[in-house]
Formats: sequence, C-alpha cells, structure tokens
Amino acid sequence: MDDKSNKLLLVPVLTVLFVMIGYQYICPAGSTSCRFGNGESFPLSKYPSDVNTESPDPDEDASFRFQSKFNFTRDDLERHVDFDIKGNDVIVFLHIQKTGGTTFGRHLVRNIHLERPCDCRSGQKKCTCHRPGKAESWLFSRFSTGWSCGLHADWTELTNCVPAVMNKKQKKDAPLNGRNFYYITLLRDPVSRYLSEWKHVQRGATWKTALHMCDGRPPTPDELPACYSSEDWTGVSLEDFMACPSNLANNRQTRMLADLSLVGCYNLSSMSEERRAELLLSSAKRNLRRMAFFGLTEFQRKTQFLFERTFGLHFIAAFTQINGTRAAGVTVGTSTRRRIEELNALDVQLYEYATELFSRRVQYCHHQERQEERKRKREQRRRTKQQKASQIQQQEDDERKDAEEETELTGVTEDYSSQVVRW
Repeated sequence: MDDKSNKLLLVPVLTVLFVMIGYQYICPAGSTSCRFGNGESFPLSKYPSDVNTESPDPDEDASFRFQSKFNFTRDDLERHVDFDIKGNDVIVFLHIQKTGGTTFGRHLVRNIHLERPCDCRSGQKKCTCHRPGKAESWLFSRFSTGWSCGLHADWTELTNCVPAVMNKKQKKDAPLNGRNFYYITLLRDPVSRYLSEWKHVQRGATWKTALHMCDGRPPTPDELPACYSSEDWTGVSLEDFMACPSNLANNRQTRMLADLSLVGCYNLSSMSEERRAELLLSSAKRNLRRMAFFGLTEFQRKTQFLFERTFGLHFIAAFTQINGTRAAGVTVGTSTRRRIEELNALDVQLYEYATELFSRRVQYCHHQERQEERKRKREQRRRTKQQKASQIQQQEDDERKDAEEETELTGVTEDYSSQVVRW
C-alpha cells in the first residue's frame, strides 16, 4: 500500500516539475514574449524627448492584434499608393517649421532612385524634378517648385492653391483635370519643436513673408498682432517668447494641419476658445489621418520605411537619426516644460494621436510583409511540389512506355520465331 501511495503522489509532483521547467524554457526571466495584457513594443510616452535610438521594429503578430487606443480602422492603416510618376500624380509636401522638413525635403529631390532623377545644380536651392518624358514636375515642395503657395504654406493654403499653381505651370501635353495630389508631412514632439523654433527665432528668423491666406485673404493686424515691434525678435528670451499670446509657435502643428475655414480663419471672436480648439484638433486629426503619408522626426528609419512602402519609391541612402539638435541642448525646468505643454496642449494631443497612428501603420506594414512572405513561400512550395509530381508522373509515363515498347518488341520477336519454325 505504501509503495502504491508513493507512486500516486509521484505522478502529480513530476507533472508540476515538468510544467515549471517548460515555462522557464518558453518564457525565460526578463523576456517580454509572455506578457499578458495590452502591451506594445512601440514607445507611446506622452512627451518623448529627442530620440537617440529607435525601438526595435514590432515583428510579433500578437502586437498587431492589440487594440488601438484610438480604434483605427484598416482603411486608416492601409497606405499603399499606386503612384504614377509618368502620369499626373503629384506629391505635395506640407513643410511645418522645425520638424526636420529641410532634411526630408532634400531626401525627396536628391536621394530617391528615379528613372529621371531630379536635376540639382550647384549654387541653386531648387531642383528640377520632371517626369520621364515630360517637362512637368511630379513634386510640389520647397526644393522643387519653391514656396509657390507662400512661405511654409499650411493645409488651408495648399489645398486651395496647389491645383491652380500646377495647372498654371503645366505644359500643353498635360491634362487640366485628373490629377491626384498626395499630401505628406512630418511631425515632431511638441516641446522639442517649440524649443527649436524659439532658438531659431532667437537667431533672427521671422517668416514675416508667410501669407497665412484663408478664405481668400490674409489675416488683419488685429486678428494676428505681431509679437515684436522691431525688424525681428533676435535675442528673445524663452519667457518673452512664451508670453506673446499671438505667437504662431503655439500649437503650430495643429493649426497648420487643420482647415482654418472651419473656425473663421484667424478671427478669434467668431466662436468660443473651447469650441475653436475642439474644431481645430478634430480637423487636424482628420486631415493627418487622410494624408497619403506622414512621418515622425524622432523615428527616421521608420519614416523612410513607411514612405517607401506607401509610394513604391526607394531611397538611395538610408536615413540617419540626428541626435545633436539645438532643442536637445536646451535644459528647461519642470515648471517651464509644463508651461510649454500648456501652450501647446492641442499639439500634445495631436502628437499622441499621430504617434499611435504611426505605430499602427508600421505594425500593419510589417504584418503585411510577413503575410506576403508566407504566401510567397507557400507558392514556392506548391510549385516545387507540382514540379516533383510532374517529374514523378513523367518518370512513370516513361517507364510505362518502355514497358509497352518492350512488350511490343517481345511480341514481334516471338511472332518472327514462330514463322521461322513454320518455315
């Protein structure tokens, strides 16, 4: 009885030990492969600082199945454009100040594999980016067409200006209608972008020639008062920069991506501040979501990956992550940072939305690539199997023919032998 009881106790003990050893093998200490819950490998911190290194690409199918905070649809994530560079398609780059747009703009004209590369001549800021076989530009940007719709034109200005400008620039062989305009832009962490703009203005930048056109007219001085009375704002302190209520650096990304016609343009008295902020943010999110492509300054390689995947155009040299920005060299206290976040509350919300959408699109693209690779391998295995089956069938047919020929030859020989005997 004792031996039998010991054997009965030994079975569950060994089972428990086997499960524990198996769990340690599958989920070793420190591993993130066995997390339970809604975890993501992509950093979604609300206020990320300048990024020195990028997070690993999300290569797990499980991460793709996690629900998004903003409940993006498949249409929001699917961003493949059948860009016809030989036809009438145009890429329009909405360049927001201090988001890395100058570097990205140079990539567009100097760093893409093209049948007809852009003609960039020494000493000239603009390049000629014509379609193959046509004297017509496929790119609307600072370094191709110049500031044709105004200095750092926003979404409101571009959407009302670009079609007319392109039709005016077109040659006789280009149709008036039927163009596809694919808008693209870059976004940046709001605090870093704000500090970078302050440093730029402190050095003498003004952007005074910007038009700010909306509903057919620029804003009046009362609608958009100047923050300084001299030629520029050189040497401005951060405190004075933040103190100007009409400073366009505040929530710049949201304003430049929104349809300003929805809020009465620059007329702040047309509705309450709360309603205006609500409409601006909603419009900016909608326009960003519907754009063909947007990238994030903090994630250069993923930005390159998404652009190439979206348009089917490939860069010659890989993007690099620039760490030593002027904003990175600025140290601000907790209270100052909090004040900047308050002044850019809409941009903070927009950037959180953009970061999540960017993350989901990266994951979706990797998910599609894995599916395509699996499909390719299945197709390859199927073809290999068919080839082997065909070879086996051919071998069987050859053996059958040989047997039939041998039988036929044997019959002829026997018939001849019988004839000889008869003779």
